[in-house]
Amino acid sequence: MDSASVLQHPRRNLGSRHRSQADRFVKLAKQDPSRESENLAWAEQNAQQAVLFDFTDERNWRCLAIVKKMRNDGEGLALVLEDLFIVLGRDHVQLNQLNGVNHLDVGIELLEAAFITDSLDPENWFSSLKGDDLENFTNRCRRLDFTDQRANIIYGRRLERIRIAGHEDLFIDLVQHLLAHRPANHELWMELGRLHERRNEIDQAWLCYDHVQQLRPTDKVRDIFLERLKDAMDGKESQPWSGPSLRTRSDFLSRMQNLSQSATDIVEDEIVSEQSETIDPDLKKLQILIESGEAAEAFFMARSLLTSGEAWAEEWMVKAQSMLD
Repeated sequence: MDSASVLQHPRRNLGSRHRSQADRFVKLAKQDPSRESENLAWAEQNAQQAVLFDFTDERNWRCLAIVKKMRNDGEGLALVLEDLFIVLGRDHVQLNQLNGVNHLDVGIELLEAAFITDSLDPENWFSSLKGDDLENFTNRCRRLDFTDQRANIIYGRRLERIRIAGHEDLFIDLVQHLLAHRPANHELWMELGRLHERRNEIDQAWLCYDHVQQLRPTDKVRDIFLERLKDAMDGKESQPWSGPSLRTRSDFLSRMQNLSQSATDIVEDEIVSEQSETIDPDLKKLQILIESGEAAEAFFMARSLLTSGEAWAEEWMVKAQSMLD
């Protein structure tokens, strides 16, 4: 895992340690007005580190927001709220509603209101669901952008809580939206594969494990899964299972590609507008996707082409995967 990914995975102990340091400097600032500015600057630095190391703890966000207010940094407080709403998977339309608001007056209240209605803790979030909240959550998951790794983690934990509550079909449906936006999330792929295996959905389990092994070649989960299947078939007359059909694999990759699309119309228009068809349209589309930063869609498209026998697509799959990493 690279350094950027490590930083975006919660590390609770480090987050708590920096928050404690921030609280300490806040107390010092209140006790010694002559050094208030210096102590608040140290408090802000530690509070930012607390959020960086553990964005899943509401206390870290609250600490940073309070320090921003104490420093009369309305613009900084607005950025904290905007970042929080991205982590919570809020719509850009809702983010735009923050424009023109005096954050020094209402910023803390907005933050607390967000936590009341959309807790970062999956247990608190699930226990607060009432009436048609689960249906509304389902609709949100199908239209939100989960390319931010932190949002992917927060919603992944929420979906895991939904699965534990017995909503396995809903989990399988919604988790694909998270994975389509961040296909490098091998942990979530693994969990989905285990669920399919428990449900005896062999093809789907193999596809998930195959994806994990594609992302992490040293993790032979697909091969180990195949060995488990062969062991289970010992003594039986049934034919050994060797993987899903090409059609099944292609359909799976195409579905994931469609879920990850955000610039399809633009890409198709650019391809059609080409006056000379000297370049393969699939290659042209991959080039445009890579150039526009649509790594997830490019990755699934290249894998689908490679699965269909287009060996040249492997180079583009590797390029897209490096962007995802």
